[in-house]
Amino acid sequence: MHLFASLPAPLHSAAARAGLTRRCIGGLAVMVALLAACASPPEGVMGPIGAGLPDASRVSMLVATTRASSENPGLLYSGERGASVDFNEVVVSIPPEENRIVGEVQWPKKLPPNPARDFATLSVSPLIGAPAARTWFTGHAGSSGRLLVFVHGFNNRYEKAVYRFAQIAHDSGTGAAPLLFTWPSRGSVFAYGYDKESTNYSRTALESVLAAAAGAGEVKDITVLAHSMGTWLTIESLRQMAIRDGRIPPKISNVILAAPDLDIDVFRQQLADMGPDRPKFTVFVSRDDRALTVSRRISGNIDRLGQVDINDPKIRQLLEAEGITVLDLSKLRVGDKLNHSKFAESPEVVRLLGERLIAGQAVTDQDIGLGAELGATALSVTNTVGSAAGLAVSVPIAILDPSTRETLEAQADRFGRNLGNSVEGLVDPKLDLTRRCTRKGEACPGAVLAR
Repeated sequence: MHLFASLPAPLHSAAARAGLTRRCIGGLAVMVALLAACASPPEGVMGPIGAGLPDASRVSMLVATTRASSENPGLLYSGERGASVDFNEVVVSIPPEENRIVGEVQWPKKLPPNPARDFATLSVSPLIGAPAARTWFTGHAGSSGRLLVFVHGFNNRYEKAVYRFAQIAHDSGTGAAPLLFTWPSRGSVFAYGYDKESTNYSRTALESVLAAAAGAGEVKDITVLAHSMGTWLTIESLRQMAIRDGRIPPKISNVILAAPDLDIDVFRQQLADMGPDRPKFTVFVSRDDRALTVSRRISGNIDRLGQVDINDPKIRQLLEAEGITVLDLSKLRVGDKLNHSKFAESPEVVRLLGERLIAGQAVTDQDIGLGAELGATALSVTNTVGSAAGLAVSVPIAILDPSTRETLEAQADRFGRNLGNSVEGLVDPKLDLTRRCTRKGEACPGAVLAR
């Protein structure tokens, strides 16, 4: 019988929920304060500045939104709900590499922004209706025909979603055409309920955008990257698409869920509703995600998918049976105090996104085994991702991949031969595994596969 053929038993007990409640109440106020303390971008950054710097990078993206428009040209859209889907082509300038910190959105401290050091909006071009959006696909899909769709999470204003996606598209190095779907979030930590209902309000619109993209002849492959509450919107839209059309379009081949704010029980049923012909799922989790701890507390103390423990036998059974790959970032340290945006802020992980996951390649194929813990090699960051010798990503990541069963000993032997040293000879107990690499091309310290 299929694992999800009927409603499954919950993966938690009443006693566990009661204990979790007692543990969470004391820390809830502190975590909400951390959420409220997150810096907001300056208002008005969506006002175009025109020409940028010759040596600055540019990201041209298609933005689809269900937000209501704003009368302020520096905002473009508010956090209220619009009556239709609007499309714009937005071009964002990224500072030159020598002034970049990979993984960070460099907000201007004042307006107008300084494109030498700040992210800046160069142009905003309205596109009227879905036909104009399909024309955009023709000009941007390129020879690969790959499209990356990003769905942001809770507490995001329009400009924050645009700039974060520009950072991801640039830092990942993906050649996929970028499409942002931004839904009506009020950008407030106190609007969780409103934001959640806004995802439900927007699911048919996202379904329509994905269907239009899949129907475009120039588009050959679609990856959907969703973060936080945006994963709920994404999964609901895909589920709705599968129910309406009998299956999810084959072009939507890859779905990446980063810090998913999803009830684990509901997610199991959503997968069942999608049927067997669904995309490959990759999930980024972190057990120290403070934002998801808050979400769990206000959602009945039900485990969130983005905080699962891949060492839990029931979780492993669920994920392995459905072919879901999980990358556990719990030991990874970034600047985000909430530990909620590790996938975008870690230079190594964001490049892993672009060079392997968005490109449709398995991160945990025959070279990386079940539950293997990866650490940094002494190689440069630019050489660590996407090469045979560099599959040991330059950060500590635990990987659960149901497609392979190779042992750690076999991996260590192979990596030892490739690198010309034994595992023991490469390990340096003095290495700092938490230091961040900041510039492209900078070598990262770390360790290799541990026994």
